[in-house]
Amino acid sequence: MDYTNGSEELKRRRAKKMMLWFGIISLSMSFLGFTSAYIVSSTREDWLDNFQIPQSFYISLAVIIVSSVTMHLALLNVKREKNKVGTFLLVTTFILGLIFIWLQLRGFDEIIGIFGYNPTGPTSNITYTYIFLIAAVHIAHIVAALLALLVVIYNHFKLKYRNGNTLGIELATTFWHFVDILWIYLFFFFYIMR
Repeated sequence: MDYTNGSEELKRRRAKKMMLWFGIISLSMSFLGFTSAYIVSSTREDWLDNFQIPQSFYISLAVIIVSSVTMHLALLNVKREKNKVGTFLLVTTFILGLIFIWLQLRGFDEIIGIFGYNPTGPTSNITYTYIFLIAAVHIAHIVAALLALLVVIYNHFKLKYRNGNTLGIELATTFWHFVDILWIYLFFFFYIMR
């Protein structure tokens, strides 16, 4: 395919999608770095074997998977200009994102209250410190995805996604799926490495 031909709009769309993919690749490399450091650190004498994953992390896994489905369905409905259904699904995805963050914070509370480990200090452990750090950085990316989703909801409310002009929601959907897949990877990484 010749990427030098085409309208200015097509070139702009390709450039924005490419920028998003460069960002996704960079973020993926960061999280691969975190998980690599986790593996290297697991040889330490103070590393916990068979540590427990907070129950809230299991529930958050289900919530994030459902949110990917609702986001995908929102994209399909917005493209078909089914505005009421699209709005409902976008708002549902946003709420699921907030629930996901709440569950993550609840998981932190479980680590502190039930398991007895803090992120830092005398009651910390390197194993859980990594889990706190990696999950917190992921939460930051969920917040970024929620902000993008708010922009999409606003633009959808203003009827900006009409006549095939859906680049904004397409980019937000791709990023949403990325942060969802990222948590699935991280959860199973923790589960396998415990």
